[in-house]
Amino acid sequence: MAATHDSAGTGEAPRPGGTTDPGAARAEAGAGAAMTAAEAALARASGAAQVEPGQYVMGTIDAMMLHDIFAADVLGLLERTGVGALHDPARVTVVFDHMVPAPSVAAAEHQAAARRLLQHYGIDAFFEIGRGICHQVMVEEQRVRPGDLVVGTDSHSTTYGALGAAGCGIGSSEMAYALATGQLWFKVPESVLVVLEGRLLPRVSAKDLVLFLMREIGSAEAQYRSVEHGGPGAASLSLAQRMTVANMGVEMGAKFSLFPADGAPTMRPGARYAATHTVDLAALAPQVAVPHHVENVVDVDEVAGLRIDQVFLGSCTNGRLEDLREAAGILRGRRIASGVRMIVTPASSLVYRQAADEGLLSDLAAAGAIVEGPGCGPCFGGHLGLLAPGERCLGTHNRNFKGRMGSPGAEIYLGSPATAAATALVGAIADPRLVAEPTAAEEVTL
Repeated sequence: MAATHDSAGTGEAPRPGGTTDPGAARAEAGAGAAMTAAEAALARASGAAQVEPGQYVMGTIDAMMLHDIFAADVLGLLERTGVGALHDPARVTVVFDHMVPAPSVAAAEHQAAARRLLQHYGIDAFFEIGRGICHQVMVEEQRVRPGDLVVGTDSHSTTYGALGAAGCGIGSSEMAYALATGQLWFKVPESVLVVLEGRLLPRVSAKDLVLFLMREIGSAEAQYRSVEHGGPGAASLSLAQRMTVANMGVEMGAKFSLFPADGAPTMRPGARYAATHTVDLAALAPQVAVPHHVENVVDVDEVAGLRIDQVFLGSCTNGRLEDLREAAGILRGRRIASGVRMIVTPASSLVYRQAADEGLLSDLAAAGAIVEGPGCGPCFGGHLGLLAPGERCLGTHNRNFKGRMGSPGAEIYLGSPATAAATALVGAIADPRLVAEPTAAEEVTL
């Protein structure tokens, strides 16, 4: 990967026409200036003609998202401080996705309190347990749009950058302020441009791309910066692939992780970047993050053959239909290795139904996987797939910190859906490019 420091740019998605959003009148703010996508988003949200890195602005929030872990705390804080009404309940979305179904009495009580407060504050966009993981639901339900400024009580709210929306995670007190006022302050970040060229090869995915970026850029360069992806290769990525990359931007410390929206220019000439990197997608190999940090990334062949106890396919990073198709295509008509547990969690009820209609869930179950309902449980170590001391898991999720999935004595490796499926099949970390396509005889066997 070549790194330069030349000025470059990336396209910013236009606001959708016909919107009733009060911020629409500011959609063209700064349109004629050479700004990065992050600068343009914050200029629009703050009503400024132009903003500069390091400047503090007060931005109008287009969409706010809370999930079950924080909803009761945030809304309870507002109730205790005497805030009788939200600034605009129509901009607020609540999704129950982490502790679902409730694994303890305490979790059930917490969710019950949140349900009461949702009614009290008139929040209609509420998605109950089983609807899916918050970021997937926000996109499917069109609760976030290109050009929006979005905040959520989940760190992976950078996911919305896949749509050309500036999304970031915030804390409980910040969310309470945003709910009450409709605004929040932001420090305009510097930006790093990633120019993508070429196309991904078979069984190399967007997960491999973002793990490679973790390895090559990482938090040393991306901390509180906007990582902006452009170039012809960006246009070759599907929405699901862009969501995977944008989702993990926060893992390198990025404030935003932005792509041009569909149909928008892939570059923004004249914008100034702190650094520019170029990646040839066709040159990428499958990548694996090794314990105990997401930036500890190696080519898959460096860890191939390492025995694995559990494989996890799912999460807001890689639980979409394309991901399930990739894994099922490798496992169809085969059985996972003896001694390996494979857990699959589709990212939403829509993905679940589509995967069922295509026969993907049947293929995965026949291979020996357990298919769970949509949710975050295994990813963050809440429930439904914890690890014992000494066990190893390879997962398609976004974090491999010590103790993330249970015992601090366990090890977590991160890879793509194809790598996960190949690993489950072999019983050890495997390069998916070396696993042959299922034969017709194998597909008939089961």
